[in-house]
Amino acid sequence: MGSSSASTRARISVLGLDVGSKRIGVAGCDGTGLIAAGLTTIERKSFEQDIAQLQQLVQERQAQLLVVGLPYSMNGSLGFQAKQVQKFARRAARALVLPLEYVDERLTSYQAELLLQAENRSPSRYKGLIDRKAAAIILQQWLDQRRALSQRSPGWDFREQRSLLRQKGDSRNL
Repeated sequence: MGSSSASTRARISVLGLDVGSKRIGVAGCDGTGLIAAGLTTIERKSFEQDIAQLQQLVQERQAQLLVVGLPYSMNGSLGFQAKQVQKFARRAARALVLPLEYVDERLTSYQAELLLQAENRSPSRYKGLIDRKAAAIILQQWLDQRRALSQRSPGWDFREQRSLLRQKGDSRNL
């Protein structure tokens, strides 16, 4: 079968998080970094308990990176909720010893609700599922952005992307 870019590409394991005040939706990706899927929803109790559950997922999936949805306001500014998410995400990344990246998550919960409605499920009965689906949408956005960058520049990986963003001073995606 000859050498193809898919066979030489390193395995990737990333966790996507949709962080809310009551729940954290968690998604993971396949080893190729093509497809994101919802994994679980964590009912928030305390920071320590949240991290213990995330640590278990990090170990099981050998996660290399956290991607967290950042709820920008519709005008692009960071409001109170976005700052709370950033605070949690930074603490979580430190506790889990993982690099952290953000994705603009505007309207992901709405998209997740539409997906549930298409499955004839009531969004009001499936709050945890909405969070899990929103996390999958967040992670899929990151994977698609990463893939688009790698197609423009073969051999590009997320570590190089992070380095370039640091050099440009773009802290929104770090």
